[in-house]
Amino acid sequence: MKKVFVGLSGGVDSAVSAALLQKDGYDVTGVFIKAWTPEGYPCSWKEDRRSAMRAAAILDIPFITLDLEKEYKKEVVDYMIAEYKIGRTPNPDVMCNKEIKFGYFLKFALKNGADFVATGHYCQTSPPTRSKTKSRIAETPLSLIRRGGQGDEVLLLEGKDKNKDQSYFLWTLTQDQLKRILFPIGHLQKSEVRKLAGKFGLPQKTRKDSQGLCFLGKIDMKEFLSHYLPQKRGEVLNIEGESIGHHNGSLFFTIGERHGFTITNKTTQGSPVYVVSKDIAKNTITVASKITTHQKSQGEPLTLIGLNWILEEPNLSKKYLCRIRYRQEKIECKIKMEGKKIKVIFDEAQVAVSSGQSLVLYDGEICLGGGIMNL
Repeated sequence: MKKVFVGLSGGVDSAVSAALLQKDGYDVTGVFIKAWTPEGYPCSWKEDRRSAMRAAAILDIPFITLDLEKEYKKEVVDYMIAEYKIGRTPNPDVMCNKEIKFGYFLKFALKNGADFVATGHYCQTSPPTRSKTKSRIAETPLSLIRRGGQGDEVLLLEGKDKNKDQSYFLWTLTQDQLKRILFPIGHLQKSEVRKLAGKFGLPQKTRKDSQGLCFLGKIDMKEFLSHYLPQKRGEVLNIEGESIGHHNGSLFFTIGERHGFTITNKTTQGSPVYVVSKDIAKNTITVASKITTHQKSQGEPLTLIGLNWILEEPNLSKKYLCRIRYRQEKIECKIKMEGKKIKVIFDEAQVAVSSGQSLVLYDGEICLGGGIMNL
């Protein structure tokens, strides 16, 4: 019997993951990760923990609470604040997966005798198949998905439910990590997961999905950041450089945003405008009614930093697919080397490209890895 520590969040996805693994004969232990909660915000972790404990009790599996409050504050929250401070828009969920779920949690599990960790992410893993990858992936059975940890190289694949696929947030994973990770529900649709919860007698069947940031939930980002970054009144400019309004700090905005600033110019009031650029040094943001016309980086290659390739570096002569934001339709691109820098070139100009966000590269349904866009 292989021993697996399942990250029980209190939700239906992780509860069903634990149930499926138990059904398949794994020695399952449920682990609730306690993260940091900002002072003055609703404390949801206690209710989440109670829900996770109920799932563990019904399945009759051991239950552990892993306190990673300090680690989460340092690796996720402090990182997020530091990125906003220099004018970038970070992906805290990417960092949460990298440092917390598959960093500290994985290390804790292996140190305490586990062979694997498992989570309720909607993605899959499989050994590579060089020739007929696409057809093989489409028919990947659960037994093949779980072959990690046996010395084979492992592919990270999109989840079957394309509306829930979370591979975008997992591009930082390495081979060593993937060989120790199980994604038991990656081959299922969300509707199937809820049905299975009912069959297993899990009360999470009707529990609402969590929303917002990893562990923190749905928060007003500008309000949250205002506790850590100083607000400073600045000008809203049009594309001609004329002042048409004001805001409380360029640090708080991301490209493509259309709320949070005030337009005082009567000719512009009433029409939707979008942030197309920002100047941190001058504390200004520039807005336009058509973001597709005025995106600063349109048509220009994007530079990536903090690169991670899950299996191997991409082929520079081949076209790939990529996402520059979660749930975006994949778009065609090519990879180019300029010295030691990686640049991404698109067939069509992209809009609302935000420095600090993740660009994730795909070969069909295979997630190859990615990097942080640095404009």
